Parts: sequence; C-alpha cells; structure tokens
Amino acid sequence: MKPTRRTFVAGSLAAAGVAGGLLPAGVARAATAYTITADGITVSAETDGTIVVGDGTERIRIAHFQVKDTVLGGQRTFGGKPSLVTLPDGRQAIRVDYVMGAAAKTITVTGTFEVTARRLHMRWDATSSNQMYLNSQFTRTVVGPTAAEYSTAVTRWNRDAGGGVPYETNDGILYTETWADTKAYFRLQSSRPDWTTASWMHIVGTYDALGVLRHEADLVFGNLREVSANAAAVGRPVGLDVWTDQPFNLWYETGHAMPVNVQVVAGSTVTAPVTLSWFARDFDGTTLTSGSTVLTLAPGQSADHTIVVPALQQQGVAFLEVQAGEAFARTTLSVLPSYDYQGGGMFGIANYPWLLKPSKADVATLLQKIGVASVRIAYNGAPGIPPAELEALGITPNIQHGDVVFDATPEQAKTWAAELVDVVVDARARYFEVDNERNQPWMSGLYADKYIRDGLRPVVERLAEVGSDVKVMNNGLGGMDVNWVDSFHAHGGWDLIDAFAFHPGRGNFTPDYAPTPDEWVTGSNGSYWNFLGGVREAKRRIREYGGGKELWLTEAYACTRPNQWWNDTMRQAAENVLLTMALAKAEGVDGVNWYQLYDSTIHHPQEADPANPEYHFGLMNRDLSAKPSLLAFATGTRVLEEAEFVRWLDLSKIERHLQGLLFMTPDGPLSVLWSRKDGYLLNVDHTEGQAYYPHPEVWEDDWPTKTHLTVRGGELVEIDCIGRRRTLSGSRIKLTLDGAPKLYRGLSAQPEQQLRLA
Repeated sequence: MKPTRRTFVAGSLAAAGVAGGLLPAGVARAATAYTITADGITVSAETDGTIVVGDGTERIRIAHFQVKDTVLGGQRTFGGKPSLVTLPDGRQAIRVDYVMGAAAKTITVTGTFEVTARRLHMRWDATSSNQMYLNSQFTRTVVGPTAAEYSTAVTRWNRDAGGGVPYETNDGILYTETWADTKAYFRLQSSRPDWTTASWMHIVGTYDALGVLRHEADLVFGNLREVSANAAAVGRPVGLDVWTDQPFNLWYETGHAMPVNVQVVAGSTVTAPVTLSWFARDFDGTTLTSGSTVLTLAPGQSADHTIVVPALQQQGVAFLEVQAGEAFARTTLSVLPSYDYQGGGMFGIANYPWLLKPSKADVATLLQKIGVASVRIAYNGAPGIPPAELEALGITPNIQHGDVVFDATPEQAKTWAAELVDVVVDARARYFEVDNERNQPWMSGLYADKYIRDGLRPVVERLAEVGSDVKVMNNGLGGMDVNWVDSFHAHGGWDLIDAFAFHPGRGNFTPDYAPTPDEWVTGSNGSYWNFLGGVREAKRRIREYGGGKELWLTEAYACTRPNQWWNDTMRQAAENVLLTMALAKAEGVDGVNWYQLYDSTIHHPQEADPANPEYHFGLMNRDLSAKPSLLAFATGTRVLEEAEFVRWLDLSKIERHLQGLLFMTPDGPLSVLWSRKDGYLLNVDHTEGQAYYPHPEVWEDDWPTKTHLTVRGGELVEIDCIGRRRTLSGSRIKLTLDGAPKLYRGLSAQPEQQLRLA
C-alpha cells in the first residue's frame, strides 16, 4: 500500500553526511550574479546559487537545501543556477534552480527569494517521483555573530467563540541571530529545534494542490522582541509582546509594585493609530489596575510602554490582559514570599526540569522556593539540572528510565540492563523507576510477565552484581491497573521492587472521589481515572501482597487544557493541587511527583496546542509565568512539610456533605475543610457527547452552593488554595465552605465540637 502524506509528518531527516556546504578555508567565493534591495536589506545571489543577505554589512549566507523521500532518503543540493524573475506585483525576485547529486535525478528543488523593507521571504519548492517526508532542512552561515543562535516558539492568543477562556495557538518559531549592532530573525511556521544543527535548520513543508512540497520562511532585521519580529515577518497589522524583567513574573517578597513591559509593532503598510489597553485582576476578580493609551506607528515601527500593577501585600497572583488593536496577550504576575523549609519533604517534580529559562540558576531557585524535594528524572546527560547539582540544592535525584524490549534474548536483556544500571549508578539515584506506563492497554493485564522477564529482573540482578542500594520501582502504571498488578504479583514481580509506583490520572472528578475497582469504567473518559479510589486500592494491594513496599505517585496531575469538560479550569486546578497533596499525606503516600513543571512538551518547548492535554499539565504557563497551581503546590509543601495526619473528620452531624482532614503540626492543629454539596463531578453541566466546555475565567468562583458555619469566639487563620491568609476573630466567627479546600489554624483537635451551621 502506498504511504499517505500524513504518514511522513514526523519523519526525521538525517544529515546527508556534509557540514552544511560551508566554504572550506582558502576556497574563493563565487562572484555575485544578481542583487535585489529594499529599505534596510540587500540580497545577492552568487553564481553558484548561494544567497548572501545583509543590511550594508554581510550578515548571513544561505547555500544548500536538503529533502528526504521514502526511497532515496535524505538528498541535498550541490549549488544552483540563479536568475531574476518578476513577481505578479512587478517586483523582482531571485530564483535558484538547485543542482542535485547524481543519485537524486528524480528530485527537483527551486528557491525563490524576494524582499520588502527589512525582510527577506524565502520559498523552496521540491518535487520527487517518490513520496516525500514533510521535514526538510536548509543551511545558513551567520557571519561574525556575537551570541549563539537560540529559538523562540511564538504563539497567538485567541478569543473563544463559545464564550470560554482565551487560549493560545502556535504562530511560528523564530531563530534569533545576534550582532553587536542588530539582530536578525529566521521565522518559520514550524520547526523542531532538536532537529536543527549548527549547519542545518529544520523546516516543515506542506504539499500544495499540484503535489509540490513547499517550504516558506522569512528573515527579518531589527532590534525587536521575537513576538514583534514574528508579526513583522508575516505582515500582521499589529504585533504585541508582554513581559517582565522578573524571572517567571514571580516576586519572592511582598509589597513591590510589578512593572510590566509592553512592545507594540506595526506590521501594516500605512501609518495608523493603535489603541493600547489593559487590565489586571486578582484571584477574586477585583480590578487592580486598568487603562489605555493611543500609539501612532509607521509601518514596521515599534513602541514600548510600561504598565505598573500595584503591589500584592501577601502571597497571591494577578491576571493581566493587554490589547493592541486586534492583538492581545495574557500573563500572570505572582508573589510567593520566601519560606524556610526544614527538608525531607514528600513532594517533587515528575519530569526533567528541562527548560532552563531564563537560566538554570533561576530554575534552581524556583525549585527550592516551591519546596521541591525530589526530581523523578535526573541523570548525567539528561535535559535539565544534573543530579549532583540537584543534591547540592537539597533535592533528591531519582531516575525513571529505560524502554524494556519485550521478547529480547537473555543476552540482549542482560546487556540492556547493564547499560541502564551504569546510568543509575553514575547518577547516584535514590529511586529507580524501571520504564513507564507499560500496562497498556489499560486494565488488560497484559505483558506483566514480559516486563518482569525482559526488563525488571535483569535490572535487579545487575544492581545486585554491582552492589547498588538504589530502591527499585516498577514502571509507573497509568492508573491503578489492578489487573496488571495482580499479574505482576502472580509472575513474581512483587518481590523484586522496593516501592510500588502508579499514576492516578484524574478526569473531571474531584480528588476525593473514591469509587472502588468494581465501579470503575475504563476508556479515555472513564471513572478508572480517579485519584483517591486508586490510592486506596494501591494501599490495599500493598497490604495484601506484603513486603512493606513504599507507595509512590510518580505522576500526579491537574491538567488545564482549555475549554474541555474532562479537564480542570485554572481555578479548579489550584484547588485540586492542594487537595491532592493533603489527601496523599493523609493516606500515607511516601512520595508524590507532580507532572510537570512547565506547560508544553520537551520536544516542542513553549509551543501551544489547545487540543492536546500534554501541553497543559504544568505548574507554570507556556510563557513561564506561574499558574495558580504553582502557588497551590507551594502552599501544600509548606503547610504539610511537618504535618502528621491524625484522622478524617466526621462532620456529618453538622452537615452531611462536609468533609475534613485533621493534621497536627508544630504550630498546632491544622484542619482542611470543604463541602461536597455540589458533588464529586466537575463541569457537570457539559453537553453529553461533546468535548467542548466553556471554562469560566480563573477569577470566577464557580461553586454554586455555599455552606455557612460559625465558631464561637477566638481567632482563626484561614488559608485558601493559593496561600492567601485571612485572620478571623470575634465572639462569633463566620466560615463559608464550598468545593474548594480551605485550611484553618486555630481550631482545636476536635473541630466537630466547635463548628455549627450558621
């Protein structure tokens, strides 16, 4: 069967065995054949097809192109013949008919290069008698740069037509080139930085109606922000970028005004006024600041403006929206006062802290400030912070690694295990999670025997040979898969592990929803994906099978995919992060790793995909500003670090829907209280059979039912899910509970005897 074009979207492109066609030292360059110019840019074609780009100074050379098809593999150009062509609007452009190697006679590549003010538009058209992969590459040589090239994924904010929250979509990717006096930006609609090398830049093509694989890119000159350069590259009427000079837009002290930088750029061809407006709200929806101004911008001109958001006087978050013309952008500004952690906490991060922006030091500081006790994946050579550096920060490095090869020969399995164990020993990991989520299809019970035979047992045997004392975990299961666990136990796997690991994926259920396995419904939207029921079943299996195994939740979740009923709203996520942590502590879980630190994925850093849940599991937004979830995580690590669970509270005599947990801390009793009058299902009013559900804004409280309580006399401190504190005092203190957990200090160890319905 002939492969379809869709098959090749993900096809990687191997380098064709050359160093990008860079000129060897001592080899003369070809003569200039043609030159085209526009304001601020000059583009010349040399007689060998090399394109030379400058702005009065030679800056960049573009020489070769490489494509890949299903028969010939990767094939590159070897020079080309330039000519001048006339565009439909009368402008001249340069065309290059490239020369292919002898093995690629059935492949053609042509390039077209046209200029407008400070901008080069590049197009490469490729054909082949065979099916072509969509992934191609071109070479570029940057002349005399003063800094290394870096990539920036650019997104665009969109209003939701159905009334839900705004969301981001991809709007291209830029590679920035830097000199002392200016910058240039390669703008591509799609490119993977990990497939871009020092010589070859990865570019994704699309087939046109005639079967030509077309690749387009732009090169823009100027000292601009990347988002502004992107707008200029595509000729958008207005581009808008919003940022602060504070890492993560996060302040570690209260009482500081929060200045926000705004850059507006005109991508239109006429001078026109642009209205710039903004507002900032807090978690309750109170407007902190708002305003507007009018900017008059000539084509290609940019203007900077500063918005000052008033200081927050305690831990909290401000939600900022800025609009210029039709363009708008959102971000958050947060305050998280420093805290003196005592160490030895149980909460960590599940994935690598792989995106070391704005710097590795800033990420390290953030991990310490939010109380990260462990990193699930850290080994030498992995993305993120190396294990020795994590240890120096007081953070335990663990490892989840290794893809078990089912039906490998014993010799192959032994070799694989030896190589894996070398990585573990080198990292000085404390826990080793062997592989990940190999219990698919969920609840089928399949492949546990092969996992043990071909992966787990060879690893355990090799660890014994080298004398390692690392604690071994099974592959973290997707959901509490009781059928797989039973098979795992029956085939002898239980005795090989020190800790049992699973991932309590949670759908639109509150974390305290606890159905038993006989009630679970499998499937992508099934009740199998619950938190507390899964944790309790894991504990039951641990008691039944024995051996004193630890219990680790190596991935815990609060996905904020926008406008989907199955996933949390931004506000629900913060509430559920805190309640999840409290429940894990109450249930005696030994370790919880939150999945993950950042929105986006490791292979598509800071890109956006509103339909894919994998892009929305972070504690931070795509732009690295804090979600309310990050403040909730920090609140949980702080209040629970030295807490000892006492008991579930029985508040049924007060009101049957009230729930509560009691902890004892060095500062006295800590009560966690909430109500389930509105049930255990979130977004329950969604339309059956329709994934879309318009999420309310994060500052909107969407719990309809309130339960009012009173406490006689004294003083209480109430802490909400993002760590804001409120002192309540008087002869008759009033409390209001709903589905969001609240923490209380000042109640006794018998709050059932103190609380009354108002």
